[in-house]
Amino acid sequence: MKLICAFALLCLTLAGPAGAQTNWPSFRGPDAAGLASGAATATTWNAKKSENIRWTTPIPGLGHASPIIWGDRLFITTAINQSKTALLKVGLYGEPESAEDNDVQQWKVFCLNKTTGEILWQTTAHEGRPKVRRHPKATHANCTMATDGTNVVAFFGSEGLYCYDLDGHPRWQKDLGILRASPMVYNDAPDTNGERLEWGFASSPIIYDNRLFVQCDVLTNGFVAAFNMADGQEVWRTRRDDTATWSTPNVCAEGPRPQLVVNGWKHMGGYDLRTGEEIWRMSGGGDCPVPTPVVWHGLIFLMSAHGPRSPIYAVRTDAVGDVSLRGGAGSNEYVSWSALRGGSYMQTPLIYADNLYSCQNTGVLSCYEASTGKQWYRERLGSGGDGFTASPVASEGRLYFTSEQGSVYVVKPGAAFTVLATNELDEICMATPAISADTIFFRTQGHMVAVGAKK
Repeated sequence: MKLICAFALLCLTLAGPAGAQTNWPSFRGPDAAGLASGAATATTWNAKKSENIRWTTPIPGLGHASPIIWGDRLFITTAINQSKTALLKVGLYGEPESAEDNDVQQWKVFCLNKTTGEILWQTTAHEGRPKVRRHPKATHANCTMATDGTNVVAFFGSEGLYCYDLDGHPRWQKDLGILRASPMVYNDAPDTNGERLEWGFASSPIIYDNRLFVQCDVLTNGFVAAFNMADGQEVWRTRRDDTATWSTPNVCAEGPRPQLVVNGWKHMGGYDLRTGEEIWRMSGGGDCPVPTPVVWHGLIFLMSAHGPRSPIYAVRTDAVGDVSLRGGAGSNEYVSWSALRGGSYMQTPLIYADNLYSCQNTGVLSCYEASTGKQWYRERLGSGGDGFTASPVASEGRLYFTSEQGSVYVVKPGAAFTVLATNELDEICMATPAISADTIFFRTQGHMVAVGAKK
């Protein structure tokens, strides 16, 4: 009996603080909320001195996919150029171009032990030349994986959709064709290399109720689709007529019926999870939408910030039909509130303790009352020289905003702007971190890094 009790106590200790969330199954964790309730994560660390750094594991190649976690396993993807070291061009710039990274690649999946960083297994999903080119700031492995605790799915855009069990054994794969994405304003214009501009694919898959959902907004024949998790068979596919977007969809289980909610420029909206039937739609976003919709207390928050607009919309979960704002209105029957400016370009917003946080790619952070849109503050993180791509995440009493240069700003939640600490990862960081129990997991340009205070 004593042995059983001792073992149970050890299991609780390994799981982390009481009530702390341990699984982080897809982009931004459960519901794409970016929240790890009950997690006692670190406020400060020092990568150079290994202070509050639990482990660091090298990961070859390039990938902006976020880590996902189930139990004691962490999954990550990468694309490895077989001829040279592929380069990233980070920072704040606006030249339209594609990267010179079209050599033969290996698209790989890695599984690590969450506690030690040991690589448990790795597998090559595909090898060959990329079917589309990428943005200089992107990679050929941008999409975050998804898991339901039995299956783990990797999406490499034009290189295919791959499903494995948790030990890396293949279950099924799908070829969804060439998924060519380019910004709306450059669809028909060549880039600086004289070729048609391409920026790569980045929308991540999500799993809900034994189905896998994808959003493929591309130049021609865009669609959203649902697949059976057991065998990969397509359940439904609904065409979308929109520009290329890089946004991951989300599931809204609130309201009259569960729906798949998507961002877009001409077509933000919701689709019936069971049939793919359109429920509602809205136009009026930025022309290259990236942030994932976030659901909170009967509202769906959508934002974008490319081109002349950077709006924020709070749409009710019972919306039906075309709910687009017209005639200069800021709200209507189904749009609770909106803001013409303040939306983020790259980052998915964060809602914590009734406040909405939107960080622009320049590091300007705005805080709003989520229910009304009242703005509490608009302040800058850092000196203004860093770009921000990774989306924020939060634990108990701490919000984490990561710059492309690897500076992590720890912000205190609330209506007053307070930076608790600034920590350096000492490496480029474009991927959104994951949180499990009391540890934050960062995917930098060349490593997985686990950050946690000493027990």
